[in-house]
Amino acid sequence: MAKILKGSEVVEYINSEAAKKVEELKNKDIVPTLAILRVGEKADQLSYEKSAVKRSETIGVAVKNVVLTDDVTQDDVIKSIIELNEDKAVHGVLVLRPLPKHISDDAVRAALCVSKDIDGITDGSLAGVFTVQGGNPAGFPPCTAQACIDILDFYKIDCTGKRVTVVGRSLVVGKPVAIMLMGKNATVTVCHTKTKDVSSITKEADIIIAASGQMESLTGEYFNSDQVVIDVGINWNDKKSKLCGDVLFEEAEPIVAAITPVPGGVGTVTTSVLVSNVIKAAERILI
Repeated sequence: MAKILKGSEVVEYINSEAAKKVEELKNKDIVPTLAILRVGEKADQLSYEKSAVKRSETIGVAVKNVVLTDDVTQDDVIKSIIELNEDKAVHGVLVLRPLPKHISDDAVRAALCVSKDIDGITDGSLAGVFTVQGGNPAGFPPCTAQACIDILDFYKIDCTGKRVTVVGRSLVVGKPVAIMLMGKNATVTVCHTKTKDVSSITKEADIIIAASGQMESLTGEYFNSDQVVIDVGINWNDKKSKLCGDVLFEEAEPIVAAITPVPGGVGTVTTSVLVSNVIKAAERILI
């Protein structure tokens, strides 16, 4: 049986360290503050917003909610972002996406100040992942990609010289986490929808990052007995009436050496990374 890499243990560590930093900042009359901008009332976004608010309050980070209606104009969304950019009391901004179709995602991302981009969505933050080991000092890597790295670090899984296969090439996880793993001296292969015979590639890996966005698409034939598997996927399985990952857990878990669960793995850590980034952004104003 595989070792279960529980996100809760990583979260406890991140939260503990973050809470200490919050106290240090408050002693200097700085209250780390997260602004969450939401357009509309999508259930998944409401759920993520609720978890982000709860995690922030637990650690001691203040939250400012900016809620706009579904029919808001693109100009008004950008105006709200510019106001948050200029608000010195706000240290980090989370824009809940996807946005309604009539609003340009590129325009919104371009409007956000890199120094307040705590979820790594701006071009400046993403460029920083490629040019600066450990991320852009002005922005941050995407939180989910960082959560993968934090799990590996917490469980002392050394990436140096390891063969890592990333399944998925999105800007949210696949591409940035591949570069971040190279920064940890891993040899990285990225597989995607056009890759032939993916299972033959994953079987040769020491570490697999499953971020395909395809529910339970990585079955037992993709794995070997010495692997560490980080499952990024969060999918609702109607037949099982539960959340499932991109890995078919019941087939992979008896084979591999270690694996993250879904739920209770990467997704759990992502929210703590987000809040931790707000605190880091607040600390940077002291530099």
